Amino acid sequence: MRVAILGCGYVGLELGRQLTDAGHDVVGVRRSDAGLDDIEAAGFEAVRADLTDAESLAAVPDADWLVYAASAGGRGVDAARAAYVDGLRTVVETFGARASPPDRLVYTSSTGVYGDHDGGWVDESTTPDPATDRQRVLVEAERIALEADPMDGTVVRFGGLYGPDRYRLDYYLDGPVTEGYLNSIHRDDAAGVVAHLLETDRARGEVILAVDDDPVSKWAFADWLADECGRPHAPKQTVEERAAAGEVSRRVRANKRCANDRLHELGYELRYPTVRDGYRPAIDAFRDD
Repeated sequence: MRVAILGCGYVGLELGRQLTDAGHDVVGVRRSDAGLDDIEAAGFEAVRADLTDAESLAAVPDADWLVYAASAGGRGVDAARAAYVDGLRTVVETFGARASPPDRLVYTSSTGVYGDHDGGWVDESTTPDPATDRQRVLVEAERIALEADPMDGTVVRFGGLYGPDRYRLDYYLDGPVTEGYLNSIHRDDAAGVVAHLLETDRARGEVILAVDDDPVSKWAFADWLADECGRPHAPKQTVEERAAAGEVSRRVRANKRCANDRLHELGYELRYPTVRDGYRPAIDAFRDD
């Protein structure tokens, strides 16, 4: 199949590698010279385009599958709206009007849209309750993806991404570590989930949670990591204690456990079933230093 990965960054590069290795014809789309260089280094075609500019998108060839994995250039809500809503809407309208429109669209979102559930479980049937304006933008973008025409849309909500160049050893080893649950997914599995849904032709019109099997307590994970690295346990703090020392965002207060039952029903096998498995390369590297 011909695949276009729009906003081909951290997950997109790995997805492109996996799909290329599986025999698909992959194009990665970025705006910057550095981004284009990264795509070429990953072993597939790079195309420069601005996802918010319909004329610019003319440079992207027709594709059977679109993956929209753009990230906002800044943390503010305006940057998020431009990247997630304006860009996605432009992509859907532009590619949908082509003589050979895509068959499928996958939009990568976040489990942050659920907001706070006081440590309770959430899954695909749970109504989003975004805690921030940025997360509300993500929900709006999800709607655009699911209503895309004539292509079939799928929304994949990633847990916290980690992996090469994104291990947070310093935070968990040095602390203070704020209470709550980690809902995580390794970069390779995040890409693997999207590839699996496309290649098996599953989850059309669905929202899928992409998280690992164990939403572990941050405190428990920090202690385990310290033991593995031969370090003393990091100091801990409750949300209330952190708030007493300064402002705490609603994102930090959001506490939940994300279930991945549907992901298993769809036949995906995690390469890193838990964050403990996924952090093993970082632990080994720390020990070797």
